[in-house]
Formats: sequence, C-alpha cells, structure tokens
Amino acid sequence: MASLSPPEEAAASYHHRQSKRYSSSSSSNGVESDFPKRPKISHPLPQSSNFISSSEIESEFSHHDLVFARINNGSFGCCPSSILSLQRDWQLRFLRQPDRFYFEDLKPKISESRTVIKRLINAEHDDEVSIVDNATTAAAIVLQQTAWAFREGRFEKGDAVVMLHYAYGSVKKSVEAYVTRSGGQVIEVQLPFPVVSADEIIDRFRNGLESGKANGRRVRLALIDHVTSMPSVVIPIKELVKICREEGVDQVFVDAAHGIGCVDVDMKEIGADFYTSNLHKWFFAPPSVAFLYCRKSNNGTAPDLHHPVVSNEYGNGLAIESSWVGTRDYSAQLVVPSILEFVNRFEGGIDGIKKRNHESIVEMGHMLVNSWGTQLGCPPEMCASMIMVGLPVCLGVSSESNVLKLRTFLRERFSIEIPIYFRPPADGEIDPITGYVRISFQVYNKPEDYHRLRDAINELVRDGFRCTSLSC
Repeated sequence: MASLSPPEEAAASYHHRQSKRYSSSSSSNGVESDFPKRPKISHPLPQSSNFISSSEIESEFSHHDLVFARINNGSFGCCPSSILSLQRDWQLRFLRQPDRFYFEDLKPKISESRTVIKRLINAEHDDEVSIVDNATTAAAIVLQQTAWAFREGRFEKGDAVVMLHYAYGSVKKSVEAYVTRSGGQVIEVQLPFPVVSADEIIDRFRNGLESGKANGRRVRLALIDHVTSMPSVVIPIKELVKICREEGVDQVFVDAAHGIGCVDVDMKEIGADFYTSNLHKWFFAPPSVAFLYCRKSNNGTAPDLHHPVVSNEYGNGLAIESSWVGTRDYSAQLVVPSILEFVNRFEGGIDGIKKRNHESIVEMGHMLVNSWGTQLGCPPEMCASMIMVGLPVCLGVSSESNVLKLRTFLRERFSIEIPIYFRPPADGEIDPITGYVRISFQVYNKPEDYHRLRDAINELVRDGFRCTSLSC
C-alpha cells in the first residue's frame, strides 16, 4: 500500500475519528448522530491528554503555498485539511444521491450546526441563529428590514441609521442601497486613527447618536463593528450597546465579520438585537459560512427578517428560509460540528487559541515597531488576532494607489501577503506615519513569517525606495 502524504495522513486520521458520526448505514435518515449534548468553546482536557502537535498543525495546513509568508489570515481565513476532507465527503454525498441528501440529511444537519453555534455564542434559542453565506449577506438581511420600515411608513423619512466610518466597504454600500434609497439619513461616526484609548471611540459614538437625534429625529438602527477591518481595532462593543439602550436607539446590529474565534462572543453579555460573524475567517471553516443571531423579544416574538434570496421556505422563519436558498453547495455549513472537535484538539480550545494568537500578534507587532522605529495603531488591549503597525515614513506612502501598488510589490518581489492601510495626514502634521500594515496571527503562523516582512521593509529603506517609484 502506498504511503500517505502528511496532509492525507491528517485527513485520514481525523476522518477515522469522525466515521461513526458520518456513517450512512445505521440511522433512518442516513446519517448517524451521536452529537454531543454540550459542545464547549474550551475543552478542558487533562494535562496527560495529547493536544495537537506542531507537526500535525503543519500537516493540517500544508496545502498553503509555503513560498509565501501568509500573514493575512484576517482577509480570507484558513481551513485545515481534515475539515476539507470532510467537506468533500458531504459534497460527494449530495452528488451521489441528491434526493436522499435533500429530503433526509440537509435540514437536520444544518440544525445540528445551528445548535453548535447557539451554544458557542450563548444564545437563548436555536431559532435565534441562522446560517448564511457571510457577514455581507447578514447585513443585507438586517438592512432590508430597515428599508421596508421606511418604505411602509413605520419609520419617518429622515430618521437615522448611525454607523462607524470604519465600517466594511460592502456594508457601507448595503446601507446606501437599502437605507439611503428608502429615505433614511446615515450618520457616520468619524473615529480617530491611531487610537489611544477606548474612551475616544465611546465619546465620538455618543456625539454621533446626538447628531442622529437632532431636530426630533429618531435613531432607528445603530450598526457597530466588533473588530473593524481596516484599520483593525477592537471596538468597546458592550459599552456602545449599553449607550444605545440608554439613548433609545430602536435596534443595534453588530457586524463582527472577525468575531467568533477572534474575540469573546457572548450574546447575553453583548445584548445586541442582531449579531453576525463569519466562521471562515477565525473559526477554521471552509469558505464561506457565517451566522446571524436575531434576538427574540421579551414576549418570545422573533423579528420579521427574511433572506434576500426568496425560495419556497419563505415565511417559515429566517433560520428555515436560510437553510434552503435553492440548489447550491451547503457543505461548508455541515462541517461546523467537526470544526468544533478540531478546535478542541488545541489546549484550551478556542479560548486558548485566541489567547495565544493575541499574545503572538502583540509580540510580532512590537518586534516590527522596534525595527522600523514606528508605532502601533492602537494599544495592545484594543487588538485581538490582528494589529496595525506603522511603516517607515521614508517609504513615502501618500495615497490609496500607493498602498495597493506596495501590497502587490511585496507579494511579487518578497512573497509576502499583507494588507496595507493609508492614513491621510491631518492638517498641520509634520512627517506623520501614513502607511500601516495589518498583520494577522493564526495557529499556522511562525515568527519567521514576520521576520521576512521586517527584513523586506528594512531592505527597501536601505535602498532608498519610495512608493512613487512603483509603476502604474
């Protein structure tokens, strides 16, 4: 028998452990379910237990291009080989016998995934959790409801939606498409960068709510990021939600594309009406899968939300509507229980992963700052698994075009994948830092990845490089 490659060994080993769960021979619906009663974010194994080893981690992610320093997990996430293998099993089950898969397997298994998510995020009810493609889809669902309220006269023209100007680009476009076109006023809260403290954000958010309420208007929705994308900062979400309640904001929607697996996610502690997070960024899911939490009212009524893709489940509740939006690949949604088991192979489970990623990214950020003579974009306590690091001023970053060209240059010349942020200088600033890299740390990363970035930038500085030298 031919020997297996390291990723094949990892996938085969993990697949063997999962064989009973995915057996098709001993249950009425073709999938035997020995689903655990209480999945945990952190799996408290005894010290004598065998946690995943460094070599096993390398095997799980050996499909990554090893030529590149991949320090941009925040953009697209990662998925281990064993989970990809299980995903492929689900894809083949559908292709082999689609009738049985649709009528007997799909909905029960999506329901199991929803139950896992519900317990991970400490939601109250299973039907408060819907599984969707990504956080952008979740934003469309919530903003569609807001648009209907304006168009049907339940909201007055000119009532406000308040959002952070750090909001993700596609979410801003969704606000434009749904809210602005329906007669709502959009208030963007301008936040500072670099950030010195959470108090700066809290104060400016209060001012934004005051602007939204001017002239007798009401703030119908506050759209708040949990971890902003670019620049990346952890927002004091609990404090902002509390302020919204005090100020009479109708609903609060938290966009946490970088939430689960990156920061603490507890629906009862956060207290938002809606909360969405991708699972493919920091929770090791294949692309793409996310959840949308919709809190029930005190009387148990679910909000009137609908999936923007209308299928034959319309009217059966968002969780059911989202479980079938036509023929497509649902396999990324079906491996969620297996991902939890993968995560629990690490010491401390997901909490342990978050802690180690945070400590590592802060260490790497300080290493780059010390080498380049620059600064971090926020205090360490306001970052999670990503942090902003200032580039040397002498590189001459002066526009959005510059950072896109520099990003391409680092990828093509030095084999480094890294996003870069342009911070326009304020009036009167002298030689400010205008370019920041956003570095991420995930379990597959090593210090050498960040040393390569350090050395590449130092080489450019020694050579007198300036961004203006890059061709169009």
